[in-house]
Amino acid sequence: MILRLFLTRTALACLAIALVAVYAAAQTGRVGGTVKDDMGQAIKGATITAENPNASPSSFTATTDDKGRFSIIGLRSGQWTFMVQAPGFAPEGTRMNVQTIGQPNPPIEFKLKKSAAAPVSALGNVAAKDLQSELATADQLYNSQQWDQAIAAYKTILAKAPALSVINLQVAAAYRNKKEYDAAIGAYNDLLKVDPNNDRAKIGIGMTNLEKGDLQAAEDTLSKAAESPNATREVLYNLGEVKFAKGQTEEAAKAYQKAAGMDPTWGKPLFKLALVQLNKGDKDATIKALEKVIVADPTSPEATQAKAVIEQLKK
Repeated sequence: MILRLFLTRTALACLAIALVAVYAAAQTGRVGGTVKDDMGQAIKGATITAENPNASPSSFTATTDDKGRFSIIGLRSGQWTFMVQAPGFAPEGTRMNVQTIGQPNPPIEFKLKKSAAAPVSALGNVAAKDLQSELATADQLYNSQQWDQAIAAYKTILAKAPALSVINLQVAAAYRNKKEYDAAIGAYNDLLKVDPNNDRAKIGIGMTNLEKGDLQAAEDTLSKAAESPNATREVLYNLGEVKFAKGQTEEAAKAYQKAAGMDPTWGKPLFKLALVQLNKGDKDATIKALEKVIVADPTSPEATQAKAVIEQLKK
């Protein structure tokens, strides 16, 4: 018991130091690209979201102009997930390790396939440039933690262009920062009404319930999402987070392992598997698990944290 307590406190101290080092050195970068259909025609008014839970700010939103171009600035270095959606097309996504120094980040070229739904104009009569400007302003308000103003700005955009329903993710995130959890869940549900399979909304509901203190609701939401044959690595990882918060470490480990199995180069679930070993008080197993993080995802924040914890445990 004493060993376990010591290891946990030591690891937490190392994590705090590592996180400070990671973010203190962070600079910002730019990512741009195009969105076209499978015939090579530009798609105007597509919505691109960029997310990285390890970064601050952790999310950005952009839309394409008349030529299908988009640009996102202010990204911290690290692994970002980019998702694009447009009415009448199946959504697509990709991940990129964003660099803030050295060579510019390569452009992302999305090619969307038409879906069964009839295509409609995402922007209506709203000019793409105007919408890009409004989104940039809303993101600026969000990033400066002006939550009420950001929510109002995002909702104004949604009123003008209802097809850009993915913006509800930003609305929900702002509500979560205000600790208005029911309003956040409402925003996620607004997105699910038009996109029932949106995993980010499902994850959002689960994690909002976790923040709210309703662990059972969080587990129910994510367990159901994890049963889908199309469940993503993020769903499984966040299910592990809820299980871990409930003290169900063995069940958490199973979820983390499944997430890691879907993407062996992703450091987050591997790092949490190491914490499961740390929680058991198994020093040697913890070090071995942390070494796997460094090998699998060497440039990630988790690798930085893993090195710090290993150094402390070997003293």
